[in-house]
Amino acid sequence: QVQLVEAGGGLVQAGGSLRLSCVASGRTFSSRTMGWFRQAPGKEREFVAGINWSGVTTNYADSVKGRFTISRDNAKNTVYLKMNSLKPEDTAVYYCAVQRLNTVVPVTTTRLYDDWGQGTQVTVSS
Repeated sequence: QVQLVEAGGGLVQAGGSLRLSCVASGRTFSSRTMGWFRQAPGKEREFVAGINWSGVTTNYADSVKGRFTISRDNAKNTVYLKMNSLKPEDTAVYYCAVQRLNTVVPVTTTRLYDDWGQGTQVTVSS
């Protein structure tokens, strides 16, 4: 089991940027595919971005493509989500999670991820 702690959320104006981080405990982090998800009030949790164990392969939701960048530093057991050109509709609690089975391309299905962090709130004002 991997324990995850997200940080970096906050209040930002539309058009601004934030960088989220997710620090993982456990020796298996460097071999696992990781994902970022978000959940807005009254909505289901949705996939935002994923990154494979080596950092070579990434996957993004269409709504964030070109604005968000996922990356990882296996030496620091950390995965990042850099968010640029933020919009009010990006407001949500953001979570990181571990993909249950490694695949070539990170999957987008929420139920295929485990070991969720507690989340970090991102609020984008218009």
